[in-house]
Amino acid sequence: MEDEDKTVGFHDSKPPTGTSHTAPVDQGPQEERVVNLKGVDGNEPTEDSNLLNSGEKKPQESATESGRLQSVRRILACPPHGSLGKVITNGTMVVLLWAVVWSVTGPECLPGGNLFGIIILFYCAVTGGKLFGLIKLPTLPPLPPLLGMLLAGFLLRNVPVISDNVRIQHKWSSSLRSIALCVILVRAGLGLDPKALKKLKGVCVRLAMGPCLVEACASALLSHFLMGLPWQWGFILGFVIGAVSPAVVVPSMLLLQEGGYGVEKGVPTLLMAAGSFDDILAITGFNTCLGVAFSTGSTVFNIFRGILEVVIGMATGSFLGFFIQYFPSSDQVNLEWKRAFLVLGFGVLAVFSSVYFGFPGSGGLCTLVMAFLAGMRWNDKKSEVEKIIAVAWDIFQPLLFGLIGAEVSITSLRPDTVGLCVATLGIAVLIRILTTFLMVCFAGFNIKEKIFISFAWLPKATVQAAIGSVALDTARSHGEKQLEEYGMDVLTVAFLAILITAPIGSLLIGLLGPRLLQKFEHQNEEEVQRETSAHVQRKPGDSITEA
Repeated sequence: MEDEDKTVGFHDSKPPTGTSHTAPVDQGPQEERVVNLKGVDGNEPTEDSNLLNSGEKKPQESATESGRLQSVRRILACPPHGSLGKVITNGTMVVLLWAVVWSVTGPECLPGGNLFGIIILFYCAVTGGKLFGLIKLPTLPPLPPLLGMLLAGFLLRNVPVISDNVRIQHKWSSSLRSIALCVILVRAGLGLDPKALKKLKGVCVRLAMGPCLVEACASALLSHFLMGLPWQWGFILGFVIGAVSPAVVVPSMLLLQEGGYGVEKGVPTLLMAAGSFDDILAITGFNTCLGVAFSTGSTVFNIFRGILEVVIGMATGSFLGFFIQYFPSSDQVNLEWKRAFLVLGFGVLAVFSSVYFGFPGSGGLCTLVMAFLAGMRWNDKKSEVEKIIAVAWDIFQPLLFGLIGAEVSITSLRPDTVGLCVATLGIAVLIRILTTFLMVCFAGFNIKEKIFISFAWLPKATVQAAIGSVALDTARSHGEKQLEEYGMDVLTVAFLAILITAPIGSLLIGLLGPRLLQKFEHQNEEEVQRETSAHVQRKPGDSITEA
């Protein structure tokens, strides 16, 4: 009788008394409903039952159709919404920015003017970075957007029609790159953790110093005999290409860390921590060699002059750092913005004034020391200042890499020079890989982890873009043709280093990481099942410790 009642309940056009119009009487699975619909003699469902099944599908079909209609209405809405509205808004902002600058500066914002070139370069670099960011290969980290920015500037310089209208004076380009360098130095100084400095292991110190110094010396030796650079310029080139790029290494390490690769041995943490010290060492060595190369007098005097620049930079940075620790005071409003403004302002002033007073090597070191000491007292508020500095970096990063690409002209490159630059870079990178492998020996890593660390310490980008053109700008300020040629060689090697090592290093990290690093499993299946059963058996009134 129950089956008959259920059958009647389904086939009757009127619902039974006491039942709802929205739900059938039978709440069992769909298979049981089909059996009941067949009846007692096993015949196929009747026409009424087919209408019922079609009625069950109608809500889903109607929901799909309504979703499509809503999407079409959003696209064709007036005023536009969604992606179309975003495109119109961003396009209007671009045109408005140009129109406002044109209304103030006039010809400077027309084709051929400096501001016109800067605006076009900025938007092309941002677009190039976005396009490279869209290139995603399976099981591999995304390609660094800085490559798109670099190539965008290179194309703007070397496409005939565009290069005639997009022009930026060397003084403007040098100033913008110097400001970008200040932002990098401030971020590096704030990123240093004093507690991590105290707990540094020997392997981190070796990894931060060994490969950089060995590669710098090897590059100086190779560039002297292969490219004909003087020893001072050889060491300038060596410290330019001796730094690793956090912009490539850190995102790749974070992806591996999220997947659990190398976490048990601390490989991602080691590489991210040592990267900052590697960059600081390279920038300090570059500034010292730069001061020696452009100073006059005997070699002994130049060495003492380099030491003097280091002392001046550290002393000035210490004074400014302690000043920013206490001013602005912690009771003021908009504290993070004031601190960010002071640390950036003093950094820009230090870099530009050091060049003006004839001590170009002290400005960068002053900025690093100042940012590090200032961040020591800010405690929890330091992260807020770092976010503001990161916004400044988002603005100057496209300009930096775009301007570096725009400095390289195909017509000024000779095939033999490019070949010698590639040979110098390739041999120096091989020496760096071998040195890195030796530096991580006797540190508890197996052979696979040592190989991975050696290749992960390969990418170059940020520091090369920041200081690769500083020597050329300094040579131009002296007005000596021979020095400008040396500076152009340094810039060419820096450009090739970014273009070659950044994508190769990123791909190697993505390919070798899952294959060479051990994946850390937090819990095995039995522990997961045991925790699940304990959670199910736990009563609402039980505590976590009792469970």
